[in-house]
Formats: sequence, structure tokens, C-alpha cells
Amino acid sequence: MNSILFAGSEIMPFAATGGLGDVLGALPAALKKSDRSLDVRCVMPLYSKISDEWRSKMTFERWIMVNVSWRRQYCGIFSLVKDGVKYYFIDNEQYFSRGQLYGEFDDAERFAFFSYAVLDLMAAVDFYPDVLHANDWQTALSVIVLKQLYSGSPEYARIRAVYTIHNIEYQGVYGMEIFGDVFGFNDYMRGIVNYSGTINLTKGAIVCADRVTTVSPQYAKEIQTEEFSWGLHHILRQYSFKIDGIINGIDVDFYNPSVDTDIPYQFNLRSLRGKAEDKAELQRRFGLPVRSDVPIYAMISRLAAHKGFDLVKRILDEFLADDVQFILLGTGEHEYEEFFRGVAARHPDKASVSISYDRKLSKLIYAGADIFLMPSRSEACGLAQMIASRYGTVPVVRETGGLYDTIKPYCGEDYGNGFTFAAYNAHDMMHVMRDAEAMFGDKQAWTKLVKKIMKIDFSWRTSAEKYRELYETVSKY
Repeated sequence: MNSILFAGSEIMPFAATGGLGDVLGALPAALKKSDRSLDVRCVMPLYSKISDEWRSKMTFERWIMVNVSWRRQYCGIFSLVKDGVKYYFIDNEQYFSRGQLYGEFDDAERFAFFSYAVLDLMAAVDFYPDVLHANDWQTALSVIVLKQLYSGSPEYARIRAVYTIHNIEYQGVYGMEIFGDVFGFNDYMRGIVNYSGTINLTKGAIVCADRVTTVSPQYAKEIQTEEFSWGLHHILRQYSFKIDGIINGIDVDFYNPSVDTDIPYQFNLRSLRGKAEDKAELQRRFGLPVRSDVPIYAMISRLAAHKGFDLVKRILDEFLADDVQFILLGTGEHEYEEFFRGVAARHPDKASVSISYDRKLSKLIYAGADIFLMPSRSEACGLAQMIASRYGTVPVVRETGGLYDTIKPYCGEDYGNGFTFAAYNAHDMMHVMRDAEAMFGDKQAWTKLVKKIMKIDFSWRTSAEKYRELYETVSKY
């Protein structure tokens, strides 16, 4: 195995909305760093949201015409090299000059075009990778088409396909009325993509891919159950022999408290003084009393029920009777935005919220808070608990998905790196929050735990090696 092409609908730092972009912004570079002989490339849409700073660094490769069912559409190909990885950008303003990456009325057609363009790109630039690594429903079609429509060509027939499910909730489900008109499927392919009378692109990719991965070992198990699968458990169980779970990593250079210029005071294992100063600055920034002796609980998240906010909503007013502070950063469902505004109004000296998305402010929260709360009902992997650990902020998490894989319950100095609860229950959560609060009062023990979690290697190095092993295995099929 010498070459990999990653296909994704978003990649940091060019354009991203969440964890998918973070993964594709880090994993390819980590692979290249681990083995300079690898030819690692990526492809994503050239969204209008991509800044002029990046556009000015791009080279125009060529243009081609891409067939999408009965349509022939213009496809411009641009490229740039960053960290040894070559990135291709697929240009078509009809599809990608929009105000947002997703949520358009014609997303099915937009990403059908992109998936076909991914495959036609290979011929256009004469790069037929050993492995095509597609990610989430937006590129699921590229796996289906590779195996069902392009495999008659020797160049395409040897390509192995890996498909990663970052969030099983989003599957690319559409009505059968666009089966041929938009996706260009033939009748033979109906059984591959049909699921309960609809087109399900994720189901089709699971069937067609050589290997399927998720972003944590626990999530790989969970999505094979009815509770977590969003209806796909039957297919996932049927193809369980090809499913792997590989935990995500974080960019430890970007998230590095010893050199991070996005936080006012840097710190490291030898001296936590900067963390204490960041805490004071965080309290000032959020209008809370500046006190070193009170624990700050923080949340940074999209405000949605599956992130555990229904649990938080149930107990937060009660919990704030304790001598604690609470800070939240995030946007999302109106119900939760209004609830947290109300909490801040009712407890002005204990709670403060910023209903916004602010990447720089998030780093100050990671650095200045004491305890990071992440009580998700489901969490494919989660990065925030790893980032918080990097900045010495102790996680309190529910035992699900990647949270289960990365955070183990503290049981003395020899075991554990956070506080966890298993049942999806508000008072179980509050119980472990109070365990963390109690331990915070023991400064010597707390400092040891803070330094312990800062030492944990959550980098992409280990994860990249596991992906490398997976690619080697799949290339031998």
C-alpha cells in the first residue's frame, strides 16, 4: 500500500463544521508524517466559504466534464500542498457557491456530483490510489459507484474502499423517485441502496466497501444495536465482519497549552501557574467572581438533546446551590439556548453563558476551567474530552462511544483519568459532578490528577498507525 485518497465534504482548515473536518484536517498529515514515502492526497468541494488566503495558494490543474445521471457538469480541479499532503478542490459554483456547507434543498444532487467527481478526478490527474477512504454519507456514493459502475476498468478495479461512519444519525436517506434521475443508479443496484423502501447511501456504502470504520471501538459496538443505530443495526450486524473502530486523535500542536497564543497565559507540567491565571481571566471574561477556590464546570458543545443537555437542564439549578461556577459556550436548539440564558439570569454570580461559536474563546475555556462536563446520550468519538485533558481540565463524562474509550473513572492515583457515570440519569450525573467537586477541594490530589491527564497521549500518532495497518490489510484483498 503506497497511496491513499481521502474524500470528504469538509476538511480543516479550509472549511469545516465539526468533527469530520477536524479528522480530515489531521489524519492525512499524521499518516504522511509517519511515513514520508506514502502518497497521501485529499479531495473536497471548493466552497465559496473557503477564504481568499487559501484560494491564493491553489494551482489550477485542469477542468473536466462529469456525468451525473443524464447531466454533464463542469468540474474545475484546483490543488495545493500542505504538510506534505496534496489537497484537491472540486469547483462548480452551481453546487458549492452557497451560504452553508449543508442543508440545501439539492444536497442529494450536490454530493452526487461531488462523489462522481472524486472518481473522475483520478483519471484526470492520473492518480489511482491503492485505497479510497470515503467519509460519511456525502461521499458514500463514491464507494458505491466505484464498486458497481467503475470496477470494469482495470485502474479502478484494483482500488480498495474504506468507508468511515463519523455519525450514524446522518445516513443520506432519499426517496426512490431520484434513484436514477439524480444518483444514476441502474436496476441492478436497487437492492444495494434500498432500505425500508428508501435510498440509503450509508447502507449502500456499508455493503460495497472493503472495510467500514467508526471513530471509536465502543461506537463500533453500539451502532450494531437498535438503540444507537438509527435503524441500520440489521445491516451493520450482517456486515459486522468488516467493521472496525479506531479512536480519533487531536492535533497536539494546535492544542498545546505551553505555546498556545490563543490563551493569555501559557503553562505546562512543570508549572501550572499559567492555568491559574487563565482561570482568573476566564472568570473576568464571563463576569463571574474571580475566585481560585471555586471549581469551574464548563461545557463547549452544540446544544442538542443527544449531547446530554436534557440531563443538565434537569439538575443545573439544584447543582448551582453548591459553591461552584458554570460556564457554557455553544449554539443549537432554541429550547436549550433559552434555558441557559435563564440560568445565567437566575444565578448571575455562578453561571455565565455565551450562545455563540467562538474557537478562540473555546481555548480559553479549556485552559481556564477546572472540570469539563460531557454527559452525551451518544458520542461517536468526541474530541472535547481529549482537548480538555490536554489543558488539564478534568472530564466528567457518560460512558458511551468514544467517551467510554478515552475516559476511565478515577480510582486513586493508579487508575482513571476523569469521572464517569453509566446510566443516562440526571442525578447519577450530578453524583459524579459532586465527586469531582469534592476532590477539587484536596489540592494536592487534584494537582496530581491534572498533571496525570496532561501527560496522556491523545495525538493522531497511534490512530494513524492503526489506520496504516488497516490500509495494509485491505490492500491485500
